Amino acid sequence: MGFNVNSLSDKVLMSNNVGIPCLGFGTYKIDDDQQVYDMVITALEVGYRHIDTAAFYMNEAGVGRAINDFIATTKIAREDIFVTSKVWKTERGYDKTIKAFEKTMDEIGLDYIDLFLVHWPASLTFDDDWKEINRDTWRGMMDIYKSGKAKAIGVSNFLSHHLDTIIDMEIQPMVDQIEISPGFRQQDTVDYCNEHGIIVEAWSPLGRGRSLNHPLILELAEKYKKDSAQIIIRWDLQNGIIPLPKSINKGRVVSNADVFDFEISKEDMTKLNAMERYGDSGHHPDEAW
Repeated sequence: MGFNVNSLSDKVLMSNNVGIPCLGFGTYKIDDDQQVYDMVITALEVGYRHIDTAAFYMNEAGVGRAINDFIATTKIAREDIFVTSKVWKTERGYDKTIKAFEKTMDEIGLDYIDLFLVHWPASLTFDDDWKEINRDTWRGMMDIYKSGKAKAIGVSNFLSHHLDTIIDMEIQPMVDQIEISPGFRQQDTVDYCNEHGIIVEAWSPLGRGRSLNHPLILELAEKYKKDSAQIIIRWDLQNGIIPLPKSINKGRVVSNADVFDFEISKEDMTKLNAMERYGDSGHHPDEAW
């Protein structure tokens, strides 16, 4: 089930009825303060209204500075820009999660954050009490949400068995940000999220660039008179997934947003959905420490 969206600023509703823009700008590995500032400004000028960062990216300050400066010099309201950050895996547990959020807010320099995520789940590989660690972390997330300083909360890299550890709690995750690209659909987790009203976001939607040269994607790019990245981003949207492409090339930032003037046919979507495993990072949530 795809999204009925026509522009970068179009939103889809999370389970708490808060809208999230359908396409985001990722900032992973843009850790130079000036570079991340410049790229976020560029993305906002292009029309992106969804910016994704994390404590681990070491760029929250540059992201926040860019957003504040953009708001100050345009007529765009803070409420029209959706900002995500994440608590890192070393800060799991109730108290550490609360402190990590406070540090993020100090770094990013905003009055509130739109979405706060648990970056990685605890797993049996490293913690015998992994289920309780996830629940204790989520208790902190729920209190952050109740404070009003995070308008929505969710998780990242949680597969269905990780989600099972918290799904029965008072507030369910509103978003799960996982690695998704053609050839790495993670359909079991996507289905789980769809069944529970959890919005799915795709990190590394372009397979860290590897997917751009896959023969099928190149074939479809030629067919639709688009580039490979546009085919993949459109594929995400038509599968009901919010992609978070990243680039430090201004031309790519612009072209990655140009995906609302065409539609991939049902036949071609079926081909893309049936691609062999291809392009994923190999980082399994149960093995990533």
